[in-house]
Amino acid sequence: MPERESSRIGEEFDRYRRTLLTEIVAPGPAAVRRTVRLRRRNRLAVVATAALTLVTGPAVGYAALHEPTPRPGPVDPGPTVTPSPTPGGSAGPTPTPSARSTSPTPTPPDGRISRSQLLGTPVTLPAWRAGPGCPTTGVRLTGDGREGTNHLLAVDHGDVDSDGAAETVALVRCALGTGGPQQVVVFDRDADGRVVTVGRVVASTIDTPQWLIAVDVRDDGVVRVQVGDIHPGGGWPGEWSQRQWRGYRWDGDSFGQVSGPTAFGPNPHRADVAVTATDLVLTDAPDGSRTGSVTVVVRNTGEVPVPYVALRLDLPAALRPDGAGWAACRNDPDSTGRPVTCDLGRLDVGKERRLTLGFRAAAGAGVGAGTAEVDVRPMDEGFDFLPDVDPGNNTVRIDYR
Repeated sequence: MPERESSRIGEEFDRYRRTLLTEIVAPGPAAVRRTVRLRRRNRLAVVATAALTLVTGPAVGYAALHEPTPRPGPVDPGPTVTPSPTPGGSAGPTPTPSARSTSPTPTPPDGRISRSQLLGTPVTLPAWRAGPGCPTTGVRLTGDGREGTNHLLAVDHGDVDSDGAAETVALVRCALGTGGPQQVVVFDRDADGRVVTVGRVVASTIDTPQWLIAVDVRDDGVVRVQVGDIHPGGGWPGEWSQRQWRGYRWDGDSFGQVSGPTAFGPNPHRADVAVTATDLVLTDAPDGSRTGSVTVVVRNTGEVPVPYVALRLDLPAALRPDGAGWAACRNDPDSTGRPVTCDLGRLDVGKERRLTLGFRAAAGAGVGAGTAEVDVRPMDEGFDFLPDVDPGNNTVRIDYR
């Protein structure tokens, strides 16, 4: 390189150094302190960042294991929406519900009342049916069925109202003669131990059932009552009555039937026959005797067939059976006294038998004039009389002259 150019370059370097040195200021004590404080803050920031990483790292990782995988795609910068929880997982333990204090369920009173206790305690009964009856309020039941008392016939126990305790079921009769109305009543005890009346299960009626026979409480609380269509007495034996078991359940207000038949069919022993007859007018016969006839109509007006019918005519003994009309009788009417009897055979429901029965009074027999009864009675296969449903139409009065 030529010497002149080297000299020129050297001059430029000298000018540059002089200019640069005039711009550089040496750091003083204040600058040194600022530098030290900045370096300390940087070290604290590094330490805090490391500590936060150690604390939050496992928690963030645990939560990440339970969070659903985010859908791919851009994130809409709208308001943040909290998703509904999904069954099966949560980011934290489920809080244990606090125990709720509840008052203990009161124990229902024991309603099991023995027969002797029931006889010795004043009770209240549901009202008896209309007509002559027995007292119902604050009365004592009896065990002997004295006239006009409430006769305790049977007792059973069971949980009738489903409260977990037993109640007492009683069969009671209002004693009136050999019969009287009946009802099945449920008793319980209140919280103070007093005997209270729950309600009536079933009662006898004038029609059917006339007879309540027995009671039985099932394990499911159904009260079973054996009922009969006709109450025994007045010539009606109990074996002639039809019997059924019917079940009743308490619904919180009253008892209703839930099982068993609800009605009786025709009772084969309960017949209903009726009779009509004309007057007997006698006329003189050539041999001096007097003769005449009676027209008798016997009807079965009941609901069951009648095996036999006994016809009786209470005429004076001087009037004896005469003529072919008596051939319908199964017996020998001429061998009977007063009354003259004719036994007829089977008479079906709705059927009738018409007979023309002749009579003769011997010559010189004083018969005169008067009234007589013509009577019919139903009979069973053994020729035993059956009670008639309507005995008022079994007899008719006729004149003879």
